[in-house]
Amino acid sequence: MTKFLLTTAAVALVMCGQASAEEKAFTATLKAHAILPANTIIAAPGDAADYLKTSGKFTTADRKRAEGLGTVPGKDGVRTTGLSLPFDGQPMQGFSGIKTMEDGTFWSLSDNGFGAKLNSTDAMLMLHNVRFDWENGKVEPVRTVFLSDPDRKAPFPIVMEGAATRYLTGADFDLESIQPVADGFWIGEEFGPYILKFDRDGKLTDVVATAVDGKPVMSPDNPTLTLQADPSKPTPAFNLKRSGGYEGLAMSKDGSKLYGLLEGPLWTDSETTEQAEGRPALRIVEFDVATKTWTGRSWLYPLAEGGEAIGDFNMLDDKTALVIERDNGAGTVDKACADPKDPKADCFAVPSKVKRIYKIEMTDENVGKAVRKIGYIDLLKIADPENKKRQGGGDGYYDMPFLTIENVDRVDETHIVVGNDNNLPFSAGRALDKADDNEFVLLEVGEFLKAE
Repeated sequence: MTKFLLTTAAVALVMCGQASAEEKAFTATLKAHAILPANTIIAAPGDAADYLKTSGKFTTADRKRAEGLGTVPGKDGVRTTGLSLPFDGQPMQGFSGIKTMEDGTFWSLSDNGFGAKLNSTDAMLMLHNVRFDWENGKVEPVRTVFLSDPDRKAPFPIVMEGAATRYLTGADFDLESIQPVADGFWIGEEFGPYILKFDRDGKLTDVVATAVDGKPVMSPDNPTLTLQADPSKPTPAFNLKRSGGYEGLAMSKDGSKLYGLLEGPLWTDSETTEQAEGRPALRIVEFDVATKTWTGRSWLYPLAEGGEAIGDFNMLDDKTALVIERDNGAGTVDKACADPKDPKADCFAVPSKVKRIYKIEMTDENVGKAVRKIGYIDLLKIADPENKKRQGGGDGYYDMPFLTIENVDRVDETHIVVGNDNNLPFSAGRALDKADDNEFVLLEVGEFLKAE
């Protein structure tokens, strides 16, 4: 009996220790702030089909073609954002995943276009090499790589199947995370979800379907799924919600492994999702680069109270990593609507409450179990004693009240870079009536990075 009580007490102490570690907040200080204006539109390549020279033509509620440029107002719920579709060109927007390079530049990517497979057939998929002019607050494009499938590696028909140059679009894949390597780019994708490989010129070379514990993982947008012909029959089985794929893709320091972090939890049946430590949990799945196969190893990432998804994921060393965790809110609490079920144009329906970056530990010892959350920084309350912010925040602080914050990586031993995905032209979290810009910040977080 005494042994049982001691064991129970020990377990309770361990659990308390884990909880307090997870909730340990560290200070982040703003050191620089760079902005890429929301309405940054670039031209499609000269050899692209005319269909791709404009974008957003099918973003109407009924998916009927919009005949004139700028005739479909962008909206965040009931609030207009001041930008309208279609665009004359391709928006550079939607930065989703970032990686620091040794030459001082960063690689990022535009995600699938306009938020859904059905409305993004004319949104070109592209990767961006950028440089931040921190002193002047600007994002400087260095190189854009438009992605294509000339060798027909996609195991399904793409939108531009019969075009002379088979450029990929947001109806083919939903790109969300990036790892540049010597011979190209590994990309985490959401529709399959798939792990994709592209060469340095943006040509697709590999498409790898996802399996966890030997079982296929499929979202409702997986191209192999089709509705049954008979309404009396069961619908096709999928075990991941729409937009629940690889929002995060990290790489081991030796380059031998990729770690794909799903944005949503796997469903074990029609009513239950995976759990860890009493919370919904997301899978981190290990991928062997040399053999291009899943190793069978995985970890569980338990969401915090109020957390609903992750935004990006990068390794710090062999065991620790950075993860953006967020809720589905946008805007600030002081401008919240009185009734979220009755939103108005002059308030935020569901304001931001959980926008964090966690430091986690994943080891051989906790394979198949929950990762250890070491601590976090709060992106809604970043210290700004030197008034480095260029917009947002308040007296002595800067905030990121965006729906989606999808870029984080370490820059050096004491600094990280963080950026939002502005979901152009649909997200307005900085202001009630203005589409969010792409904001990138340099944060001093030395104590956070050293935390154990």
